[in-house]
Amino acid sequence: MSKKLLSVSVCAAGLMLGVSHSAWADLLIGVAGPMTGPYASGGEQMRAGAEQAIADINAKGGVLGQKLKLVVGDDVCDPKQAVSVANTLVNKGVVFVDGHYCSSSTIPASEVYHDAGIPMATISTSPKVTERGLANIVRVTGRDDQQGNVAASYLARNFNGRKIAVVDDKSAYGKGLADEVAKSLADQKAKVSLRESITAGEKDYNVLVSKLKAAGIEVLAYGGYYTELGLILRQAAQAGLKLAVMGGDTLTNTELLSAAGPAANGVMFTFGPDPRKNAEAKDVVERFRKAKIEPDGYTLYSYATIQVFAQAAERARSVKPEAVQKALRNGTYSTVVGPISFDSKGDLTRPGYVVYRWSGNQYGYAN
Repeated sequence: MSKKLLSVSVCAAGLMLGVSHSAWADLLIGVAGPMTGPYASGGEQMRAGAEQAIADINAKGGVLGQKLKLVVGDDVCDPKQAVSVANTLVNKGVVFVDGHYCSSSTIPASEVYHDAGIPMATISTSPKVTERGLANIVRVTGRDDQQGNVAASYLARNFNGRKIAVVDDKSAYGKGLADEVAKSLADQKAKVSLRESITAGEKDYNVLVSKLKAAGIEVLAYGGYYTELGLILRQAAQAGLKLAVMGGDTLTNTELLSAAGPAANGVMFTFGPDPRKNAEAKDVVERFRKAKIEPDGYTLYSYATIQVFAQAAERARSVKPEAVQKALRNGTYSTVVGPISFDSKGDLTRPGYVVYRWSGNQYGYAN
């Protein structure tokens, strides 16, 4: 064989190897949230949903002939750690991000993904997530101003004349939700008797409990996460203070029951219509339950996020981040939480919130 022919043969082989490598390389998908720390059970819901979605998609051949591989980032719901996680995921070459969980993490992390041209979908509910005009982000849930209005309307209708306190944990999510509830209550001529804030992460909330008791508060509208609310309710019960409680979407978490004990019974919260009841989710729910995982809270929303990526890539006929990003806000996606489509900001076109109530160790629609 001549040197020229040998050179051509080697080049051809190299090109074939390059094509093969490109065709079969794993597509890295990031999931980012609190995998450790006080809100780790929320992060675990996200991880479980993403893992199952990826397993199901890969079992059907992947996306455009390429298999998906999950890369997990633990931000502990800390804004600085979230930025570090975002940079790590970008450097690892993810093409899409499912995350983050806490709005205070999602907001700064999304700037990193935006600068890197990486599309993302989040469950974070702060309006600021989509009000900054970032083209790379969509939200698979509703917003705090939407769920705040639903919560306030329920309270105004069912607890008219009761003394209401609005309390938040100072987080982007918690304060934002509490502010929206207070605003909507005022719009509906329902008086807020007490407006307070706590510091997340503390173990003693008896000062707040004393203020609630002294003011004769009967209804607590809370903006924040389940861990702190559980402690507040446990300490209120110990002080002989019985409260009707309304919170937001993070109260789907069963960790509330551990933190609050019997005081969690009757706690109300806003969340989207239960996706476990969707016909589209039946087979997926069964797979989770066979694996001894109850797909409550955000588990199926995380699953749906990966479905949205896969369908956007198929629609774009490309897995390149810039192509997926352009496709994300166009059309409707079929998911386990129902049909999903986004407006020009990246918000759901039909968010929908309903009120739930904890009873025993499970939650169901409130009357």
